[in-house]
Amino acid sequence: MRYSDADGELAVRIARESLDAFVEGRDLRSFVVPGVFQEKAGAFVTLNLYPSRELRGCIGYPEPFFPLLKSVVKAAEGSAEDPRFPPLRPEELAKVVVEVSLLTPPQPIEVRKPKELPKHINVGEDGLIVAQGPYRGLLLPQVPVEWGWDAEEFLSEACMKAGLLADAWFEPATRVKKFQAEIFTEVEPRGAIVRHRLDAGHARA
Repeated sequence: MRYSDADGELAVRIARESLDAFVEGRDLRSFVVPGVFQEKAGAFVTLNLYPSRELRGCIGYPEPFFPLLKSVVKAAEGSAEDPRFPPLRPEELAKVVVEVSLLTPPQPIEVRKPKELPKHINVGEDGLIVAQGPYRGLLLPQVPVEWGWDAEEFLSEACMKAGLLADAWFEPATRVKKFQAEIFTEVEPRGAIVRHRLDAGHARA
């Protein structure tokens, strides 16, 4: 594991403060962060309604373009304006739990034949990025665990997330990458923060 529990807790606290400040239209308070937050890394912030765990927003940066601190702040702000949902309102802030996924750099899955792809995917550990031309879709490692998908279903759902047909992963033009994530979440809105282990429960993202 690259990140300690303390790192994960700090990441969620930064995400929560960034979300609250953005939605409330106020300045973001500053944080003192360890060196790992200055290293470039991808991150996603997921908002789930409490206690239903229904998805309310999920935005992030899969590639390590920004220092981790900036990735978390920008993802948190973006999650409030996920285009799939209405913008988050101030009165909703106390009704959502904040989850942060800290990502490893995505790596291409190289196979001789597309039908071999499922053998290289570990459900409950890997997230997927599917791309073909201008189409691109990403699913975090949490998603197949929640829905009970196997590797083939995971691939098909990632293709559909990209706006492709479910069997597009069989096409030579389709590129598939995988990544891993360390996941930390509030237990309740603005409450205690824990490391989320995928084999210990389910979380929508």
